[in-house]
Amino acid sequence: MTVSRFSQSSDPRLEILLEALADPLAPTGVHRRAEAKKVHIADSLVALELPDVRGAHRLADLGAGAGLPGLVLAIALPDAEVTLVEATRRKCAWIEQTLERLGLANARVVCARAEALDEEPFDVVTARALGALPIVCEYAAPLLAECGVLVAWKGAVEADEEADGLHAAAELGLEREAVHAVKPYPRSEHRTLHIFRKVAPTPPRYPRRPGIATKRPLAAPDRRPRR
Repeated sequence: MTVSRFSQSSDPRLEILLEALADPLAPTGVHRRAEAKKVHIADSLVALELPDVRGAHRLADLGAGAGLPGLVLAIALPDAEVTLVEATRRKCAWIEQTLERLGLANARVVCARAEALDEEPFDVVTARALGALPIVCEYAAPLLAECGVLVAWKGAVEADEEADGLHAAAELGLEREAVHAVKPYPRSEHRTLHIFRKVAPTPPRYPRRPGIATKRPLAAPDRRPRR
């Protein structure tokens, strides 16, 4: 299923999701329907351009926030089990309520930090607006099955972040497979999907304790702070 094919199907649940996002209490800064349709729905659907996502059986969406892209992908991929991982209870409650409105049987919410998640391995992990590449890689790598993929939504990535991300990936058993340019809506020229595949076991010392990945992100050797 391609993005255009799914979009043409006009699944009514996408309209219900847009109504939920229009609520001022929805955990997003984008509430207006026309804008949310582009910035949230279309931006989530671009993942369907990737064969690994289209063929996902178990998918985890880290830092789900307002349920994006997890809810959209659960609608588009009815045969996939989608786990929305979110640490903030208020956001978890909103996603739970929205799940009930959507009637999605193939999605669930886990209210926990990614580092504390205790689940069977996933074949796809998604992360949208979650953090810098080395942080996202550290969150995702321990959760992925062998040959599974991490898909990270990014805008323009600076050279330092890219170097740190590639170093972190190698440390964690990941390898960047591609940077897939996408343009889900006008003025999104710098939107990319960074795709990392799990090619080796993640060392048992990962994940580190909750919060450490953001406080002391993995960095390329020439960028580590001097002691």
